[in-house]
Amino acid sequence: MEAAPTPACTICLRALYADELTHQACRPCTDRVDQQLRALAGPDGLYARLSASLTPGSSSGGPAVSGSRTAPIPVRLDPLSLAARGGVVTILQTWLIDWHDLLGYRHPRWEGGLQQQCDQVVQRLRVLLPWAAEAHGAFSEFAHELGQLRRQCEAATGGEKPTRRFGVACTCGATLKITIESPGKKCAACGAQYGLQELRRLPLAERRAA
Repeated sequence: MEAAPTPACTICLRALYADELTHQACRPCTDRVDQQLRALAGPDGLYARLSASLTPGSSSGGPAVSGSRTAPIPVRLDPLSLAARGGVVTILQTWLIDWHDLLGYRHPRWEGGLQQQCDQVVQRLRVLLPWAAEAHGAFSEFAHELGQLRRQCEAATGGEKPTRRFGVACTCGATLKITIESPGKKCAACGAQYGLQELRRLPLAERRAA
């Protein structure tokens, strides 16, 4: 009789410890999600820095230069799309509404401007984070989307360049496209699952000639 598979973290795919077996995510991944949330909120957070990055040239520290006769767009579109409704705040609010619905709580109320709403939704998500890490079936999706939001905000405010992707070789020979921050990966070819440490031990995939 085959032994039952060991429950694994849905984010990094490593085996859960005994005190984590009822959770969707391990403790380090849950702590990382909390850090991602904290990085967005507050007067010095990434969301607040987006408004300071709206003027062309603001993220690089130099003047906006245009080589055409057409007047440049007065604001940078990347930080604008993240800062406006439909961007960071709206995405976080959509997740919080989902969590409230599953818990049977009333619809969350938003007060103040978008910065105030960002701080409010981040605070509420952090309060409910232990529950979500244990019981929410799409917690890994939330974690990955949150990480993507943070990287987009960092890139838009000049804090970080877009993460470079590279290939590593699965034991079956297939190439897995990952980044230095990838917590885990599943091979689409053979179904093998790799956690963070396993990914780092895989060899780089050979580049195919064009």
